[in-house]
Amino acid sequence: MNVRNCRRCGRMFNYITGPSICPACKDAAEKKFEEVRKYIRENKTAKINEIAQNCGVETRQIEQWIREERLIFASDSPIKVYCETCGAPIFTGRYCDKCKKSQANNFSSAGRPADSGSSAPAGGGDKKGGSGNKMHTFHE
Repeated sequence: MNVRNCRRCGRMFNYITGPSICPACKDAAEKKFEEVRKYIRENKTAKINEIAQNCGVETRQIEQWIREERLIFASDSPIKVYCETCGAPIFTGRYCDKCKKSQANNFSSAGRPADSGSSAPAGGGDKKGGSGNKMHTFHE
């Protein structure tokens, strides 16, 4: 059993996964999220400071919900966050569509070997004439 203290209220709880907050604080945060979401639906032109003040949450918490893609804003909303890679204005998440596609391409090509025009294994193979797939150790 993994027992931790809640980082919000200090109570001990059985930690499983996720943020180190107890179930009571998780429930309270979820209620605040629903309150913020309702406020945004009713006040579409509200700015982030106004939402935070009227709902009793910190602006950092609202920004976190935006980055987690739990809150998504329309294009005419005054609330925008910026892509962490290129700085373009976005309405939710951490990256703009262009940067997401670029990162997806980089990840998908990461597993493929680079085309160097040679079929020799990386590292030059085993100098003793072996298969080239063995661990090399150095002896003094």
